[in-house]
Amino acid sequence: MDLKQIFQTPNPIIGVVHLLPLPSSARWEGNLAMAIDRAEQEATALAAGGVDGIIIENFFDMPFTKDRVDPATVSAMTLIVQRLMNLVMLPVGINVLRNDARSAMAIASVCDCPFIRVNVLTGVMATDQGIIEGQAYELLRYRRELGSEVAIFADVLVKHARPIGTPNLALAVQETISRGLADGVIISGWATGSPPTLDDLELAAEVAGDTPVFIGSGATWENIPKLLPSANGAIVSSSLKRNGQISEPIDPLRVQAFVEAARQSISS
Repeated sequence: MDLKQIFQTPNPIIGVVHLLPLPSSARWEGNLAMAIDRAEQEATALAAGGVDGIIIENFFDMPFTKDRVDPATVSAMTLIVQRLMNLVMLPVGINVLRNDARSAMAIASVCDCPFIRVNVLTGVMATDQGIIEGQAYELLRYRRELGSEVAIFADVLVKHARPIGTPNLALAVQETISRGLADGVIISGWATGSPPTLDDLELAAEVAGDTPVFIGSGATWENIPKLLPSANGAIVSSSLKRNGQISEPIDPLRVQAFVEAARQSISS
């Protein structure tokens, strides 16, 4: 796929808005307005810092369900997505954690979002939520039912998980694309804030061919000059937060520093 059609650049930097706990989650505090305000602040900071796109996640809803989220979560995310799309002129994507790709596709299709992130599209992963099985068949059929053109960016051997069996990275990338029909693949380290290795990115890019490869975790302004030349783009969150702390809000100065480092690595 041509990333310029979505992001107006072949090497997009996608910032993440981590939503505060939403209705039905374990830490929900009964104040949706607070979650909306925080999301608007973070989206504005990301846009001001120069990112090319935004992805919205129900990150603070942990502990996550391994499959379908509550309808109240979908409703709240849809409302917030619409608010942010009216606030910033950037492409907005959806990730419904831990792996509710169907709800992500529904939100994206209704709100006219161009892409979603799916943690487990193919294969079987052991996670702290239990065993998660890829549902590419159901998701691709659902996209067709909706008449949607939402792109699917899929993690390969996703972070915070271990594969059942011992598939190598090259085979996992190949199957995610050729059998799961992913429009882009995401390569991460072992956990949030942990970057992928350069060897893994280079291998994934070689196997993926024309399919875009994204850095999915651990990107910082220090390491992005080394990593980005071996990928097509990056999804970044933790290093953009105040003091680099995941629980803190987005710092526009850190966003600007990251984007500048990324742009320099591409142009050099």
